[in-house]
Amino acid sequence: MNRTYTSRYDMRVQQAYQTHKQSGEPIYILGIETSCDETSASVVRDGREVLSNVIASQADIHKRFGGVVPEVASRRHVENITLTIEEALEEAGKTLDDIQAIAVTYGPGLVGALLVGVAAAKAISLARGIPLIGVHHIAGHIYANRLVEEMDFPLIALVVSGGHTELVWMKEHGQFEILGETRDDAAGEAYDKVARALQMPYPGGPHIDRLAHEGVPNVPLPRSWLEPGSYDFSFSGLKSAVLNTLHNAAQRGETIEPANLAASFQDSVTEVLVEKTLRAVREYGAKQVLLAGGVAANRGLRDRLQNRCQAEGIPLVIPPFSLCTDNAAMIAAAGFIRYEKGQFAELDLNGVPSLSLSEH
Repeated sequence: MNRTYTSRYDMRVQQAYQTHKQSGEPIYILGIETSCDETSASVVRDGREVLSNVIASQADIHKRFGGVVPEVASRRHVENITLTIEEALEEAGKTLDDIQAIAVTYGPGLVGALLVGVAAAKAISLARGIPLIGVHHIAGHIYANRLVEEMDFPLIALVVSGGHTELVWMKEHGQFEILGETRDDAAGEAYDKVARALQMPYPGGPHIDRLAHEGVPNVPLPRSWLEPGSYDFSFSGLKSAVLNTLHNAAQRGETIEPANLAASFQDSVTEVLVEKTLRAVREYGAKQVLLAGGVAANRGLRDRLQNRCQAEGIPLVIPPFSLCTDNAAMIAAAGFIRYEKGQFAELDLNGVPSLSLSEH
């Protein structure tokens, strides 16, 4: 892009930013999220108050494939993005004239899907002369908690989703240190694979969670603690253990009660997640625990973490179910922190499918 043109854009953005900051008026951020199979747009006031949060889900489309098909997801984002943004603004009672910045997920995620949201955000930023803010998807999940309760630093965030399982240490806003992460299957991914083995539809996590509450955890399954002191996670072995248990039972002509197997699997996953989180809290002296990500909607995990935090006297924040899955309100909330710091993206912002949280 022409350098003179970009410099004019930068001047417009900085002028808009400084003018509004000096006015002391509320800050309205339009968030955009298209990292996977949800097209979402949201308007959030001052980083805390959700005025709208519109989500166009593709779950029914991908269900027949047993997982998200990237090309299909990207094409559907193209179809949905404009209408979703318009609906979010209308629901919030705002127009683009009222918006001070655009916050958009630029990674990690499916590259084609990311590019749809990034392109839309850049177009609005350029046309309106307002700041463009690139947001890390996992940072968004963490900041979904700030839409519920203020953060109390230092804190530990347990992020659990279909593609990510991470234990994050935060000393202040916008600063992320990864203490541990998955070495193979993420927790949500393991849930989907076990659900498939039990002939349940995609996405399998909610089905396993519901079935687990009907059973008893009496099927012996391993806990992957890894090396002493490690905060990393590994669920591939647990998934394989479930498949072997089903296979061995079939060879012997035996039947395993699906509810009991689901309960045993969930018990193994949640025990490792919760105990490593609490160990990190004690070692690092955290004042607060945040639960984030799509699997934060899992009742078994929510209940177990809540009980353990209560026993340890550690405040726990869990977002409502509506803010656990991918949504643009969390992106706007995370974007507000970067807006306050004046951390804006350029018009060459691109989708980064393997973006690291620690480098964000």
